[in-house]
Amino acid sequence: MQGAFIPGQSTDDALPAPQDQDTTTIVVPVMPKWKGFFQGACAAMVGSAVTHPMDLMKVRMQLGGAGAQHGLLSATAGVIRTEGASGLYKGLSGSLLRQFLYSGTRFGVYDIIREKLQTEPGTGLPLHLKVANGLVSGAVGAVVGNPADVALVRMQADGRLPAAERRNYKGVVDSLGRIAKEEGVSTWWRGCNSTVARAMIVTAGQLATYDQAKEAIVSYAGSDPKHVSTHLSASIVAGIVASVVSNPVDVVKTRLMNMQPDPATGQPMYRGPLDCIAKTVRSEGVLALQKGLGATMTRQCPYVVIMFLCQERIKDLLTPL
Repeated sequence: MQGAFIPGQSTDDALPAPQDQDTTTIVVPVMPKWKGFFQGACAAMVGSAVTHPMDLMKVRMQLGGAGAQHGLLSATAGVIRTEGASGLYKGLSGSLLRQFLYSGTRFGVYDIIREKLQTEPGTGLPLHLKVANGLVSGAVGAVVGNPADVALVRMQADGRLPAAERRNYKGVVDSLGRIAKEEGVSTWWRGCNSTVARAMIVTAGQLATYDQAKEAIVSYAGSDPKHVSTHLSASIVAGIVASVVSNPVDVVKTRLMNMQPDPATGQPMYRGPLDCIAKTVRSEGVLALQKGLGATMTRQCPYVVIMFLCQERIKDLLTPL
């Protein structure tokens, strides 16, 4: 008889084996570290390439003075009229390099920290830990990507300068090389404080909000965590939040990176982020810190949606590897 006691046999052997399906815990496999960096970089590069014209318009509007064009459509029409349609893609090489370095790093670091903080593999984190993770990941990514960010801002802003003052960079490699030669390698990290501050806010707004929104949609709406509608809804929420909280810091970062020495004194226009804020508010009013918000949201929301949809698809493709 099955399960009967046989002399000399262990009682553990004689008893029926426990049913695994009643006690097994589902564990999400730990993703190799390189996959987080790779999928984040690729997804962000796709999103950046699609939304680059809006990023360029955001930079141009943020750099404009009190008398500059404020409307997104009028500013876009002005670029096309003076520089042609190709002017909307100025600095694309810098944008792609920036996303490879910055977003690849922040996605990779975010995944590593999330795995370290999880009490059990595959479990979620409370919101405050997601936000803290986003802040740290964004800071690391910003330091790594700042040289490409400086090159990007200058290439995008070049068209608004008088012809005699334009730098006329041939591409991101030429830009980085000339900056190092003419102004020193340390200029690659000009405006890094503002870049780090913005990246911390943006990454917390994007990655932490996306994770939290995705969990809420799955929990309260009963959605499939792998369905594209879940990813779409969560990414839209993340894009809106990231746009609203990051725009003032983005204005300061853009102006610091693009500033030129005062022709009279030879000194930088701004001494730092706080000085930039004070001078901007004094000369243009407090609403100047929200310049380009329309362009930011028009660019940020599609970018975040495309980025997370691509990231989820790339993650599925890399899972068997």
